[in-house]
Amino acid sequence: MTQSLFAKEALLADGWHRDVLIKIQGDLITGVTPGATSDGAEIASGAVIPGMPNLHSHAFQRAMAGLTERAGPSGDNFWSWRELMYRFLERITPEDNEAIATQLYIEMLKSGYTSVAEFHYLHRDERGNPYANPAEMAERIVAASVSAGIGLTVLPVFYAHATFGGTPPNAGQKRFIHDVDTFNALVDGIFKHQASIRRVGIAPHSLRAVTPQELKAIVAHLDLHDKRAPIHIHAAEQLKEVDDCLSWSHQRPVAWLLNNANIDARWCLVHATHMNDDETFRLAECDAVAGLCPSTEANLGDGIFNAPDYFLQEGSWGIGGDSHVGVDPFRELAIVEYAQRLKSARRNILQSPGLDSIGGGLYRQALAGGARALGQNVGVIAANCRADLVVLNCDDVALAEHTGDTLFDAAIFGPARQPVRDVMVGGAWVVRDGHHAEEDKAFTRYRATLRRLLS
Repeated sequence: MTQSLFAKEALLADGWHRDVLIKIQGDLITGVTPGATSDGAEIASGAVIPGMPNLHSHAFQRAMAGLTERAGPSGDNFWSWRELMYRFLERITPEDNEAIATQLYIEMLKSGYTSVAEFHYLHRDERGNPYANPAEMAERIVAASVSAGIGLTVLPVFYAHATFGGTPPNAGQKRFIHDVDTFNALVDGIFKHQASIRRVGIAPHSLRAVTPQELKAIVAHLDLHDKRAPIHIHAAEQLKEVDDCLSWSHQRPVAWLLNNANIDARWCLVHATHMNDDETFRLAECDAVAGLCPSTEANLGDGIFNAPDYFLQEGSWGIGGDSHVGVDPFRELAIVEYAQRLKSARRNILQSPGLDSIGGGLYRQALAGGARALGQNVGVIAANCRADLVVLNCDDVALAEHTGDTLFDAAIFGPARQPVRDVMVGGAWVVRDGHHAEEDKAFTRYRATLRRLLS
């Protein structure tokens, strides 16, 4: 299918341009011409920008939002939240998993995400036994992405241990567990479904959950399929994790990875919240992506990423929804900046080189890092890139009469309620005038699922 879209204003690789004609063949952009005439093309109803990649998702946790905001008797933190999460997931069936993921992915699309990396670790049934089809839960994620129309990078998670040093898993982790052989077989099975998946990679859960020998073995097996496939891992999210890693290895988590795991541009270190100066510098230098999940990190009380120093070294980063207490890329970017303002008691902290606009710089950087983390050819409006486009809603009060980068500043830091009007993924419109064709059906199914899970 050949189509053309005319934008009165569009963000291209080298900045904003007026009167841009975008030609699309199938799922790819084939040509971009600024200063053009509409020439019979469809005319976008607002400014056109690249869709945002979401680099870290645990889809099933969308159904938990609002269920853990109750104070416990001895103080709450990530670890007490994790115990509640373990109890919640015990009842989730494959059908539930698909219903929750479909609802989430539609919400993502309506908010301006056009692709997602699913950090998928819910592998086994409620008793901890493998399904007859070991890839049952992964295939439900794929089915949800197809129904919603979002670009998926699926990252099956290797999880074998409760903590550092190969400690046996606990009962709450029984639905996650694999050994090297069963995990590699799962990866083989998922690669067979590539026709419905934009990209396949792997996710060793964390240094708590994988031994060095296991990490080496699963990466080597992935390389048999694709030596450029993305690899994601949780790292240094919590201070306890840092302390436990030091006790185990005499190294901090990010330092251990940099010293032992050949970290390069295919890697995404999710969170990387607690790094010292040396780790911050080295992670930025190695071209890996820091996967920030600001709303979840704030919700869990994880801490604040050392963004000023990391940005100064021009480190790559992107944003993820993680537990999905927030499903809005503009909100995530606001939290990245606001956390630094609260910490330093100053304003406009994270300025990008050559840009005055804080919002414009944050959006561009998150696009580039997110695209790299997902291993997808997205994040820029240019020939040979996938046609993942967002049309901004300039009738939203917060965006009215803004142009160029002030659109980003208004959408991120202003009171925008519905900054996105239309969304295209791979040349197909999936959101029109703020609505997704499957949203009512998906919500009815999601609501029934939630009613059962909460009963």
